[in-house]
Amino acid sequence: MRIIAGDYKGRRLQSPQDYSIRPTTDKVKEALFSILTEKIWGSRVLDLFAGTGNLGIEALSRGAETCVFADSSRESLRLIRENIAHCKAEEGARVEAGDYRKILGNQTEPFDIILLDPPYNKGLLDECFRLIAENELLAEDGVIVAEHRREEKMPEELHGFQKQKERRYGIVMLSIYANG
Repeated sequence: MRIIAGDYKGRRLQSPQDYSIRPTTDKVKEALFSILTEKIWGSRVLDLFAGTGNLGIEALSRGAETCVFADSSRESLRLIRENIAHCKAEEGARVEAGDYRKILGNQTEPFDIILLDPPYNKGLLDECFRLIAENELLAEDGVIVAEHRREEKMPEELHGFQKQKERRYGIVMLSIYANG
């Protein structure tokens, strides 16, 4: 697992020992950031269910202004902090520990990019979208990127957000939503 482009290009990130932490593969990450290229520079990013911090650090490397990394797992939080320190990305990074519902409820400013990569097959995406809408956490021109298994079908409209794109990478799908 490595940073693909930008200021931290080539840096290897710590991988999890815990198999319940499932980092986004480099192939999917590269595809995702080619889709987001025009939105990254100067953006505010939320990496929810951040795992290793892989996606948020890639965003910072490519010019995001800030990234909030959020997770509830102690192992994930340790990895996120280690990987941020290894890349010397502390300036734009903020790590928050806790349940996703609490984290979404505590944010005070909207994000330009919200990255959602919850544990598969737990039905968490619908509630995340609902809380993002309720708390008005997506900036006017912002996007939500949901990573999920191919079998988990995402609707065209979800809590006021419209699906813009959907891409398949093996068993993984990326569904990208914007304000409706």
